[in-house]
Amino acid sequence: MTDERVDPPFEADERATLTAFLDFQRATLAVKCDGLTEDQLRAQTVPPSSLSLLGLVRHMAEVERNWFRPVLGGEEMATIFAPGMDWEAAFGDVATADVAEAFRLWRAECDHARALVAAAPSFDVRGFRHSGFVSLRWVMTHMIEEYARHNGHADLLRERLDGSTGE
Repeated sequence: MTDERVDPPFEADERATLTAFLDFQRATLAVKCDGLTEDQLRAQTVPPSSLSLLGLVRHMAEVERNWFRPVLGGEEMATIFAPGMDWEAAFGDVATADVAEAFRLWRAECDHARALVAAAPSFDVRGFRHSGFVSLRWVMTHMIEEYARHNGHADLLRERLDGSTGE
Protein backbone atom coordinates (compact mmCIF):
# COMPACT_ATOMS: atom_id res chain seq x y z
CA MET A 1 0.00 0.00 0.00
CA THR A 2 1.16 3.50 -0.79
CA ASP A 3 0.81 5.76 2.24
CA GLU A 4 1.15 9.42 1.35
CA ARG A 5 -0.74 10.75 4.35
CA VAL A 6 0.55 13.88 6.04
CA ASP A 7 0.40 13.86 9.83
CA PRO A 8 -1.57 16.78 11.28
CA PRO A 9 0.54 19.43 13.00
CA PHE A 10 1.07 19.22 16.76
CA GLU A 11 0.72 22.98 17.11
CA ALA A 12 -1.45 25.05 14.80
CA ASP A 13 -4.53 27.22 14.84
CA GLU A 14 -8.01 25.74 14.72
CA ARG A 15 -8.41 25.96 10.93
CA ALA A 16 -5.07 24.30 10.19
CA THR A 17 -5.63 21.61 12.83
CA LEU A 18 -9.15 20.59 11.82
CA THR A 19 -8.39 20.80 8.11
CA ALA A 20 -5.28 18.64 8.51
CA PHE A 21 -7.10 16.04 10.60
CA LEU A 22 -9.92 15.82 8.04
CA ASP A 23 -7.46 15.49 5.15
CA PHE A 24 -5.60 12.79 7.09
CA GLN A 25 -8.84 10.86 7.51
CA ARG A 26 -9.70 11.28 3.83
CA ALA A 27 -6.24 10.01 2.88
CA THR A 28 -6.65 7.06 5.25
CA LEU A 29 -9.70 5.87 3.33
CA ALA A 30 -7.71 6.12 0.09
CA VAL A 31 -4.85 4.11 1.64
CA LYS A 32 -7.28 1.38 2.70
CA CYS A 33 -8.43 1.05 -0.92
CA ASP A 34 -5.01 1.31 -2.55
CA GLY A 35 -3.79 -1.62 -4.63
CA LEU A 36 -7.03 -3.59 -4.66
CA THR A 37 -8.90 -4.89 -7.69
CA GLU A 38 -12.39 -3.72 -8.55
CA ASP A 39 -13.77 -7.03 -7.31
CA GLN A 40 -11.95 -6.64 -3.99
CA LEU A 41 -13.28 -3.10 -3.58
CA ARG A 42 -16.82 -4.41 -4.18
CA ALA A 43 -16.41 -7.39 -1.82
CA GLN A 44 -18.73 -7.47 1.18
CA THR A 45 -16.38 -9.45 3.41
CA VAL A 46 -18.01 -9.23 6.82
CA PRO A 47 -21.43 -10.85 6.58
CA PRO A 48 -24.14 -10.15 7.44
CA SER A 49 -22.98 -6.55 6.87
CA SER A 50 -23.26 -5.22 3.33
CA LEU A 51 -20.26 -2.92 3.84
CA SER A 52 -17.52 -2.86 1.21
CA LEU A 53 -14.66 -0.48 0.61
CA LEU A 54 -16.38 0.77 -2.55
CA GLY A 55 -19.57 1.30 -0.58
CA LEU A 56 -17.65 3.35 1.97
CA VAL A 57 -16.15 5.53 -0.77
CA ARG A 58 -19.58 6.07 -2.32
CA HIS A 59 -21.08 6.85 1.10
CA MET A 60 -18.35 9.36 1.93
CA ALA A 61 -18.94 11.13 -1.39
CA GLU A 62 -22.56 11.54 -0.29
CA VAL A 63 -21.51 12.72 3.17
CA GLU A 64 -19.04 15.27 1.77
CA ARG A 65 -21.69 16.60 -0.60
CA ASN A 66 -24.47 16.80 1.94
CA TRP A 67 -22.62 18.55 4.71
CA PHE A 68 -20.41 21.07 2.95
CA ARG A 69 -22.60 22.10 0.01
CA PRO A 70 -25.76 22.87 2.06
CA VAL A 71 -23.97 24.49 5.01
CA LEU A 72 -21.34 26.51 3.15
CA GLY A 73 -22.77 26.70 -0.37
CA GLY A 74 -26.44 27.13 0.44
CA GLU A 75 -27.33 24.22 -1.86
CA GLU A 76 -30.20 21.83 -1.35
CA MET A 77 -29.31 18.35 -0.19
CA ALA A 78 -28.92 16.09 -3.19
CA THR A 79 -27.64 12.58 -3.60
CA ILE A 80 -25.16 11.06 -6.02
CA PHE A 81 -25.69 7.31 -5.57
CA ALA A 82 -28.77 7.27 -3.36
CA PRO A 83 -32.05 7.67 -5.22
CA GLY A 84 -34.77 9.17 -3.09
CA MET A 85 -32.29 10.13 -0.37
CA ASP A 86 -31.84 6.45 0.54
CA TRP A 87 -28.46 6.70 2.28
CA GLU A 88 -28.06 2.92 2.45
CA ALA A 89 -28.05 2.61 -1.36
CA ALA A 90 -24.49 3.93 -1.58
CA PHE A 91 -23.33 1.11 0.68
CA GLY A 92 -25.19 -1.83 -0.72
CA ASP A 93 -25.57 -1.23 -4.44
CA VAL A 94 -21.97 -1.95 -5.45
CA ALA A 95 -22.14 -5.13 -7.56
CA THR A 96 -22.30 -3.20 -10.83
CA ALA A 97 -21.14 0.22 -9.61
CA ASP A 98 -18.49 2.01 -11.65
CA VAL A 99 -15.39 2.01 -9.42
CA ALA A 100 -13.52 4.75 -11.29
CA GLU A 101 -16.59 6.97 -11.24
CA ALA A 102 -17.08 6.46 -7.49
CA PHE A 103 -13.49 7.47 -6.72
CA ARG A 104 -13.64 10.40 -9.16
CA LEU A 105 -16.85 11.72 -7.60
CA TRP A 106 -15.58 11.21 -4.04
CA ARG A 107 -12.37 13.10 -4.82
CA ALA A 108 -14.34 15.85 -6.57
CA GLU A 109 -16.59 16.27 -3.53
CA CYS A 110 -13.53 16.41 -1.25
CA ASP A 111 -11.95 19.06 -3.50
CA HIS A 112 -15.19 21.07 -3.58
CA ALA A 113 -15.46 20.87 0.20
CA ARG A 114 -11.84 22.02 0.60
CA ALA A 115 -12.57 25.05 -1.61
CA LEU A 116 -15.70 25.93 0.39
CA VAL A 117 -13.80 25.62 3.69
CA ALA A 118 -10.89 27.71 2.39
CA ALA A 119 -13.30 30.45 1.30
CA ALA A 120 -15.11 30.57 4.67
CA PRO A 121 -14.02 33.60 6.70
CA SER A 122 -14.09 31.63 9.97
CA PHE A 123 -15.30 28.42 11.53
CA ASP A 124 -18.13 30.42 13.08
CA VAL A 125 -19.84 30.53 9.67
CA ARG A 126 -23.21 28.86 9.91
CA GLY A 127 -25.45 27.23 7.39
CA PHE A 128 -28.76 25.46 7.32
CA ARG A 129 -29.04 21.70 7.12
CA HIS A 130 -32.09 19.54 7.82
CA SER A 131 -34.04 21.57 10.34
CA GLY A 132 -31.47 23.88 11.87
CA PHE A 133 -28.26 25.82 11.64
CA VAL A 134 -24.82 24.34 12.21
CA SER A 135 -21.39 25.95 12.30
CA LEU A 136 -18.50 25.05 10.04
CA ARG A 137 -16.63 24.09 13.23
CA TRP A 138 -19.33 21.50 13.97
CA VAL A 139 -19.29 20.19 10.39
CA MET A 140 -15.51 19.77 10.40
CA THR A 141 -15.61 17.93 13.71
CA HIS A 142 -18.48 15.73 12.52
CA MET A 143 -16.66 14.91 9.28
CA ILE A 144 -13.53 13.84 11.18
CA GLU A 145 -15.75 11.60 13.34
CA GLU A 146 -17.57 10.21 10.29
CA TYR A 147 -14.34 9.30 8.50
CA ALA A 148 -12.74 7.88 11.65
CA ARG A 149 -15.72 5.58 12.24
CA HIS A 150 -15.80 4.38 8.65
CA ASN A 151 -12.01 4.05 8.48
CA GLY A 152 -12.35 1.58 11.34
CA HIS A 153 -14.75 -0.37 9.14
CA ALA A 154 -12.27 -0.06 6.27
CA ASP A 155 -9.51 -1.54 8.48
CA LEU A 156 -11.60 -4.65 9.10
CA LEU A 157 -12.68 -4.97 5.46
CA ARG A 158 -9.11 -4.65 4.20
CA GLU A 159 -7.79 -7.15 6.71
CA ARG A 160 -10.41 -9.68 5.56
CA LEU A 161 -9.43 -9.08 1.93
CA ASP A 162 -5.66 -9.50 2.07
CA GLY A 163 -4.48 -9.48 5.66
CA SER A 164 -3.29 -5.86 5.55
CA THR A 165 -3.69 -4.00 8.81
CA GLY A 166 -3.28 -0.34 9.59
CA GLU A 167 -2.40 1.84 12.48
